[in-house]
Amino acid sequence: MDKKTLLKRPSFGLALQVGMFLAKREIKQSNKWTTILIIFVMTLTFLNLIVVSGILVGLIQGSVDANKDRYTSDIIISPFLEKSYIEKSTDAVSIAKTVPEFVALTTRYVGGGTITSNYKETLKKGTTANSAAVLVAGIDPEEENRVTNLSKYVIKGEYLEAGDADQIMVGADMLYTYTPIESPGFQTLKNVDVGSRVLLSVGGASKEVFIKGIIKSKAGDVDMRTFMIESEARKLLGRSDFNVDEIAIQLTNKDRAKQAKQYLIASGVGEYGRVQTWEDAQPKFLEQIKLTFALLGNVIGLISLVVASITIFIVVFVNAITRRRFIGILKGIGIDSRAILISYILQALFYACCGIGIGLVIVFGFLQPYITAHPINFPFSDGILVATASGTATRVIILVVATIIAGLIPARIVVRQNTLDAILGR
Repeated sequence: MDKKTLLKRPSFGLALQVGMFLAKREIKQSNKWTTILIIFVMTLTFLNLIVVSGILVGLIQGSVDANKDRYTSDIIISPFLEKSYIEKSTDAVSIAKTVPEFVALTTRYVGGGTITSNYKETLKKGTTANSAAVLVAGIDPEEENRVTNLSKYVIKGEYLEAGDADQIMVGADMLYTYTPIESPGFQTLKNVDVGSRVLLSVGGASKEVFIKGIIKSKAGDVDMRTFMIESEARKLLGRSDFNVDEIAIQLTNKDRAKQAKQYLIASGVGEYGRVQTWEDAQPKFLEQIKLTFALLGNVIGLISLVVASITIFIVVFVNAITRRRFIGILKGIGIDSRAILISYILQALFYACCGIGIGLVIVFGFLQPYITAHPINFPFSDGILVATASGTATRVIILVVATIIAGLIPARIVVRQNTLDAILGR
């Protein structure tokens, strides 16, 4: 065998095999509790990357879902900005019922008004009436409940019935008892609850009514409204025709909302009113807040990622330093330095993969299903955990890459030392 053959460097495949052998041996001989602690740190890091961002985004996603499920449904038709109602509403309703995947719809008469509780009292000079501006919504209770499940969100009292001519339901945001806010630009009714008699005024018409129920749906457009049966709302609003202000349409599949919108527009409904999907009708600030919270979650996750990288760096560096003489002997007997580097990288990957695997089980096997079934009760939304496959895959890749770098750098520092110095401990 010639000198050139003897000096030939082993192939990468052989270096990889030797590296795997060394890594396996090192992991088996390492302290069990140290290994568990490192895997625990990696699991917490992964959970921080996924859960913190997911909860922050889910907090706003809960509001988005509430707005869709309890107000707009899959499609909502409303008047053009320059109009006060949907023109040819009966035709629009007939066409809406022919939409593919149609399930149900609800119509609403909507108008601005005020509620006053102390209207029978003689007010002293300088005092104001206990009143609040509201949006009055006339509904068919059965249709509305079929589409939005509004009866589920009655937190006190009872849901409206078809014959409740002198009763209303009030959104919790309009009552000081449930929304204790005092602001010059936002007035709530004080000392008013279920059973209270109030004066409901719309335009020049007024009607004495009793509060039958309190609604708290965590959808702002619902909780700021007063609901009554549609026949009484038409009288107050002065509607002699059947032109309504809102038509909410429920489909079997919300992902078909865009196709349903195009169908309605192509059928001429777009000439009578504004046709929007539930996404089109979402308040734009919710999307902006969601993006802001996602960014905040990523920043917090980045801090956790740095901490985990430092942990891996320290573990590998200390391990390599304490085994410097052993590394020198390996190099002295002809073990390729690449194999030694690979062994330390594989050790770091072992910790990361174990942490990621445990984290995936916790997130998708427990946390996400549990929080979906039992949303976090925030004051303004039912928070969920948003964890998508693509977002999770991205974070897995980031954590793995960070782990490889954190394991490679300290191992390379030690392996590059002079072989004789390493063996002699100099």
